Amino acid sequence: MSKILKLKIVTPEKLILEEEVLQVTIPSTEGELTILPDHIPMIAALSSGDIVALSTNSEDIPMAVSGGFVEVKQNNNVTEVAILADFAENVADITEGEIAKAKTKAEELKMQAENKEVVDFEHFASELERNLTMVKIADKWRKRKYRK
Repeated sequence: MSKILKLKIVTPEKLILEEEVLQVTIPSTEGELTILPDHIPMIAALSSGDIVALSTNSEDIPMAVSGGFVEVKQNNNVTEVAILADFAENVADITEGEIAKAKTKAEELKMQAENKEVVDFEHFASELERNLTMVKIADKWRKRKYRK
């Protein structure tokens, strides 16, 4: 039997994924990281992009993610990967309606940025990043084969 990772992806709102996988690739602030079984323990900050887990059936499980942290640790000879994300969503769950809504919201936020007296820049930046990430990752995976 090949070694596996225990992957858990959580946002403040809900548990996104909890599954045993062969590997997971994440976007960190230091670059893209691929975590395999027996990876050294670490903590890293996430950047916006896509998390791609490889299921035990060798199918890709793509997620759109924006902000947060990843922790890798060993527990009884099992590698555990915990991703605590500001925003994460399975690409299969992103509908065409949500993509259109995210594009519209991103355009509205860009227009609001021009009025510098009214904009809450911290909220603006995170909301814009979330919407643009969702659109970018959904478009990237639209024609690819992955587990739904």
